[in-house]
Order: sequence, then structure tokens, then C-alpha cells
Amino acid sequence: MSELSLFPLSAVLLPFGRVPLKIFEQRYLDLVRESMKTDNPFGVVWIRHGGEIEQRGRAAPKLGDYGTCARIVDWDQLSNGLLGITVEGIQRFELYETHTRSNGLVVGQVALQKPTAATHLAEQWSSLLDILRTLETHPHVQRMNLHVDYNDAWQVGYTLLQLLPLEESVKYKLLVIDNIEELMSELHLLLNQISGED
Repeated sequence: MSELSLFPLSAVLLPFGRVPLKIFEQRYLDLVRESMKTDNPFGVVWIRHGGEIEQRGRAAPKLGDYGTCARIVDWDQLSNGLLGITVEGIQRFELYETHTRSNGLVVGQVALQKPTAATHLAEQWSSLLDILRTLETHPHVQRMNLHVDYNDAWQVGYTLLQLLPLEESVKYKLLVIDNIEELMSELHLLLNQISGED
């Protein structure tokens, strides 16, 4: 069991996925500063119910049982004066309990999951790779500066899942999957639904 500082988010971060964030709350400015100074990851965990911004009188947000360790891969001062960072998912964790520090930062007791071992991208999944390569030509995606090993099915699957315009609850459901065949089959079904095919 490890202690991990948490960044609750209304979006799901997947391993190998990249997500841009705007940082303005002091507790998260402190978290980012500490992470950049020590090169230690923090945890991104999906908010099932509730809001990202703490408000008096409101119940604490309900967090998912699983999350993803994140590292900062890019940062910049935005035109509105806020700090912009891009985080990349590393490995999954299971969240057992949380407590809140005096500055409002949520800290979790987590069990880190074993990182996924590189798995050869089988021929039957090549259509998923084609879709990922198409998405990578979009200017918004190009700005993320993705580095995908196209031979690794986990990297292709997770990166594609991160980029697709799906409900966060769907991404969370697929984050929990441990089997690459199951993940790729679910992705295939989702893409067929999006395209209107049976």
C-alpha cells in the first residue's frame, strides 16, 4: 500500500493517455510544484459524483475505486494567466481510502497495479490502429505530442480510448479491464456503435 496525492477530475486518465489541465487552485499549484521538483507522480482519479472545485456546504465528491498515476510531460503559462500542464498516464492503481489535508488536498491509500507488459498488436486489431493514426493528424491531438508504440496493443488501445469522444463512465469501465483481448473487443464494439454499424 502506498500514499499518493490525488487530483480528482471529471475526466478519466488512462495509461499512455495525455490530458491537458488548467491549474488555478492553490492546493493543486502546490501539488504540481512538488511533483515537478521531485519528479514523483500523483494520482488522477475520476469523480463519479460531485464537482472538481471545492465549495463550502457541499459534500465531498464521490471518487472512483481505480485511478491512474500521472506524470507532468509539459507545462506553460496560459494567455489567461493560469498554469497549463499536460499529464500522461503511467500505471493504474486501486484506491482504498482517502483523507484530506489542511490545505484541501486529497491523499489516498492506494495499491499500485502491475504495469501492463508490452503485447504484440495482432492483425485483427489493425483497424483500431488505422483510426488512431487518423486521429493523430488532428491539430489538437498533434499538440499533445503523443509517443505511441504502434506494435504494443495496450498503448494503441489506451491512447485510442483516451482520444475518443466517449462518456467518462465508459472510459472508466474500460480502465478496469486487465485483459487486452477484452479491451480491444470492447473498443471495436464502441467504434461500430459510433459509426452506426452492427
